[in-house]
This record gives sequence, C-alpha cells and structure tokens, in this order.
Amino acid sequence: MSPPRRPRARQQRGRSHVGERFEAEVGPVAHGGHCVARVPTGSAGDETRVVFVRHALPGERVVVEITEGTEGDRFWRGDAVEIVSPSPDRVAPPCPYAGPGLCGGCDFQHVSLAAQRGLKAEVVREQLRRLARLDVEVTVEPVPGDQEGLGWRTRQRYVTLPDGGRGMRKHRSHEVVPVDECLLESAVGPSYEVRGTSFAVADGGFWQVHPGAPEALVGAVLEALAPRPGEAALDLYAGVGLFSRFLLDAVGAGHAGGRVCAVEGDAAAVRLARRNCPGLRATAGDVGAVLATEYDEPFDLVVLDPPRVGAKRKVVEQVVDRRPRAVAYVACDPAALARDVAIFGEHGYRLVSLRAFDLFPMTHHVECVALLEKTGSDLR
Repeated sequence: MSPPRRPRARQQRGRSHVGERFEAEVGPVAHGGHCVARVPTGSAGDETRVVFVRHALPGERVVVEITEGTEGDRFWRGDAVEIVSPSPDRVAPPCPYAGPGLCGGCDFQHVSLAAQRGLKAEVVREQLRRLARLDVEVTVEPVPGDQEGLGWRTRQRYVTLPDGGRGMRKHRSHEVVPVDECLLESAVGPSYEVRGTSFAVADGGFWQVHPGAPEALVGAVLEALAPRPGEAALDLYAGVGLFSRFLLDAVGAGHAGGRVCAVEGDAAAVRLARRNCPGLRATAGDVGAVLATEYDEPFDLVVLDPPRVGAKRKVVEQVVDRRPRAVAYVACDPAALARDVAIFGEHGYRLVSLRAFDLFPMTHHVECVALLEKTGSDLR
C-alpha cells in the first residue's frame, strides 16, 4: 500500500464553512473512506451541497461538522461528530485515537468487521459500474493473520515528537496526535517466507504489510492464470519477484519455451528479484518505457501489480500488444482498476473473475485480483 498523499494547498473560493454544523441523512459509501450526504445551503433550504462525511455509516442520521469547504467548492468534507440515529452496524472503536479530530489512519473503526467488508465490496462494485460499465458481484474475503482486524501492520511508521514521544497524523493534515500505541501494529515484524520459499527484501523495500497477504495474492494469481509448462509469462511492477518465483515453478524455466520476464522500477528490487528467482530475466526501469523497446515478443501470461495510480493506458495497450491469453491484475485502488479494465475492454479483453481481499482492516483500502481474457478465447 502506498503512503498516504498529503493534501495540496487549496485556493480559497469564497466564504469558509469550516466549523459549521448540519444535521443530515447519510447516503451511500464512497471511494475514500467516507459516505455521501447533502446539507442545506440556501437561506430557504432549497439548495444543498454534497459533503463527504467520515465516521458515518449509510442510513444514519448524524450531525456533520464541516472540516473543509468554501462557498465556491463543488463539495465539502466533514466529520460525523454526533450520531442522532445509529446504524446497527456501528460499534465502539477499539482504539481511543479513532474518531473526529483524532488519528487519521483508520476509516472504519466504528464499523463491524463484516460491515466494513460489505462497504468495501460496494465501493469496488460502484467503481466498476461507473468506470467500466460492468455489473460485478464482489465479496471481500478475510485473510488470516490479523486479530479481529487488529495487529496486522508488520511495518509501522510513527511521527517522532519533540519530547521523544510518538504520534500519528490527522486525516488530510500535517497535525500530529500523540499516541501510546497503534492497535493495527503487529507484535512481530514481516516474514519474507512464502510457500516454503524465502525472499530477500531490502531494508525499507516494498513487501505487503499484512502477514497473510503474500500467500493470498500468490494463490489468487496462480489460480486465475492457471499457468502451464512451457508458457511465457511477463511480470510487471515485479518488486522482488514474489509472483515471478512461483510462475517460474509453474511454467518450468527449463522446459522448452518456459520463461518468465520481469520489469520493475526499483533497481535494488530487480537485483534482489534475480537472486530470489533463478532463471528470471529482469529489467529495471519505468514499465511503460521498458515495454516500448523490450520484451516485444508474444507472452501467454501477464501479471500487472502497479502502484495505486494503476497501469494506465500506455502500459495496458503495450500489454495487449503482447497478445496474452490471460492477464492477472493485482490492484490496491478500485478506481484505477476499473479505469484500466475499461481500457482492456476496448481491446477485446473481458473481466472473467475478480477476487477482493481485506488486507487493510479498519481502513477503506482493499486489494483486488482481476482476471482478464481475450473475448472469444476458447482457452477457458
């Protein structure tokens, strides 16, 4: 999961409404860890403004305090500071630092775990409907390795305070809330062993923070692609070779035609991928730039595991040019996934299956593995 982006300084567009309070009915969940509500803005109550509300649940009636918003903005942001009519899915947050004006690390501590997964599934469905014009059933699956949604972050960063204490930042802010501990933090560090194979990872290098994530994602990708001996696979945004290692086993690097090639932007990760995956041909560089000049032969299989912004059109169209029979797309952002699925659709690739995993409990983040295949293929 990429680190959270800091908000840009926003130009004032008229009178500020920050601090104003409105009672409102909460609408559907939206991408980003909030729900949609409308508050009256006209003097006669006949005008409304969309507000993205944190710490709320669909169907609740709440008092919203505006945290960002001026007269000229299309929408405002706010916190549910009072719950007038609670949802049956509302629970007491286990962490004392979760709530309006406090730590911004968790979006859904006030929601039961089952309901959190339902909200995430609805966000994935909505993004696919809106951006890819697809109606897909989505179930967010729990993953072993957390304790009722807590204790899963095997890597954690705090802000060091002047007095030597530690803190966490507020939502969309540089302000820091002092904390004694984060309940998401695991008591143990990351394990770099998957399916009996140990991986070399640089200090501070990327590795999934949920202890159950590597096994869940490897299993989903291999199940989706069903690699065969002798096939050629291309692993894009390959990191230290998590998927490449098991693809090599499946296609048989020593088998006639069997090969795996990888592209990764971090040169240090590429060096480790070569160590982790004997027989791997790996190139360091921007994926789009590398594909423009290398690996231009056909591939049977492609794994895409891009950063939060997704692969985007340039990379998707270069993947399509390799004419793979199947593409496994690992996505940490539902909107980027849906956009790229739509681009694949323009080139005759359809979404065959999608699995979603709750790798980031108590937050709005969700990981998906989508399988795309060429329309009309008789390979499945």
